[in-house]
Amino acid sequence: MQLIASRKRFILAILLSASFTGVFFLPHVLRIGSSPVQNFEESDLESWSSSNPTATKCEVSRPPAATVVVDPLLDPLHSFVSLNGPPTAAYKDNLRNHTKYITSWGSSAGWANDVISLMNLIYLGLITDRVSILPPHTSTHLPWESPSLPFGEAFDVPRLRRALGTPVLEWREVKQTDSEVLDDIGCWNVWESVQYSANTPRHSIVHDKLRLDISYTKTPQWIKMIPNYEHDQHCTFWSLAALAFPDARAANLVPPLPSPQHQLSLPPDEQLLCFDYLYYVAAQEPFEIGLDYSPAWRYVGQHMHWTPVLDRLTNEYIRHSLRLDAEDPIPPFYFRPRPAGRLSGLVKAEIWEQKQLAVNHVIITSDEKDPAWWQDVSGLGWWTPDHAELKTEERFGVWYPVLIDAAIHSRGSGVCGDR
Repeated sequence: MQLIASRKRFILAILLSASFTGVFFLPHVLRIGSSPVQNFEESDLESWSSSNPTATKCEVSRPPAATVVVDPLLDPLHSFVSLNGPPTAAYKDNLRNHTKYITSWGSSAGWANDVISLMNLIYLGLITDRVSILPPHTSTHLPWESPSLPFGEAFDVPRLRRALGTPVLEWREVKQTDSEVLDDIGCWNVWESVQYSANTPRHSIVHDKLRLDISYTKTPQWIKMIPNYEHDQHCTFWSLAALAFPDARAANLVPPLPSPQHQLSLPPDEQLLCFDYLYYVAAQEPFEIGLDYSPAWRYVGQHMHWTPVLDRLTNEYIRHSLRLDAEDPIPPFYFRPRPAGRLSGLVKAEIWEQKQLAVNHVIITSDEKDPAWWQDVSGLGWWTPDHAELKTEERFGVWYPVLIDAAIHSRGSGVCGDR
C-alpha cells in the first residue's frame, strides 16, 4: 500500500477503489478547472438552515434550469457547424452530406469504463478525421430504471471542443430524445473478435434509449492486440481506424447479422462509423490509460473538465464535509477508499516530499451501510460527504452522488489506495 500522487497512476487507484466501495469513480485525470462559462451565480445557492449547527452556511442546491444560449465566441465549434440544425426525429436527417461521424455505446458496466470508452471514441475520431457523437452514460451500479446521464451534464463540452479544436457532439444534439423513430444502422462488432468466449456483439441498453436497430458486422481477427490470447480483450486504435477507410472496409466485409427488430442485414455505415464497444482499445499495450504516453489521455482525457455547475457543487460539498463556512478556503486533502489509519503519517510524508504540501485532512467516500464501519472512519478524524443529510439524490438526481464523489476525488492532493 502506498500513496499514489501521479495523475497517470491515479487512474488505476481510482478504478481499484471502485472495487472496494461498490461505486465506480472517475479517474483523477479528469481534473476540474475554472471555466470561462459560468452557468449560474452564487445567489442561486440557497441559505443553509440555521437550525443545523454542523452544516456549512451555504446549502448545496441545484441551480434553476437555464436556456442554452450559444455564444459563437465561447463555443465556435458548437453542433451548428457539423449538423443540419436542431435534433431531428430520425438521426440521418441531421447529418451533413459531406461530414463523416463516429460513435459507439457504453456497456452498462461501470461509469469509469464508460468514461474511458468515450475517451477512446473521441481519440478514434481525431485520427480518422470524423466528428465524434457521444452517447449518454449508463451504469449497472445504479437502479435499472435510472435515467441515462448526458455526457454534457458531467463534462464541459464547449471547453472540450475548444481544447481539441474540433467539433464533439452528443446524441441529444443529433436525435430528439423523445423520438419514436426506430433508426436502422449497420455497425462493426468488435467484441466477438477480441473476446473468444462471446458469440454476439456487446449489448448495450443505449441502443434502446437512442431508438437504434443495429445490424452488426464482425470485425476481422487481426484487430486483436495479442493474437490467440484469451485472457485479454484489447484491440488497437489503428486497426479500428483502418476500417474507417474504403479499402480496409471493403476488404473485410462479411455477411452482417440481421438487426433484432427490423431483421435488416446492413453493412457498416460509411458516414456514421460505429463500433459496439471501445473500452478495450489501446495503442501499445493493454490498460495503458495510466501510462504517460497514452494517446487517449494525452490528446483527449486531459482536456475533459467538469461542468461549471458540477465544479461549483463540488466546492460546496467539500466545505460541508470539512465543516467549513461558505467563505472559507478549501484546504488540501487526500482521500482513501476505506479506513486504514496507520498509513496516514506515510501518506502525509510522501505528499510533502513530492509537492511540499502539508495535508491534514482526509476525505473518504463509500456506499457502505454498516454503522460500525462509519464509526471507525469517524474515530480516525476523517470526513465524508453526507449525501443522506444533504438529500443529494432527491435534489439533483440519482447520478449526482457518484458525480460529486468523483469530482471530490479529483480535487485531492493524493490518494492512498491498496495495491
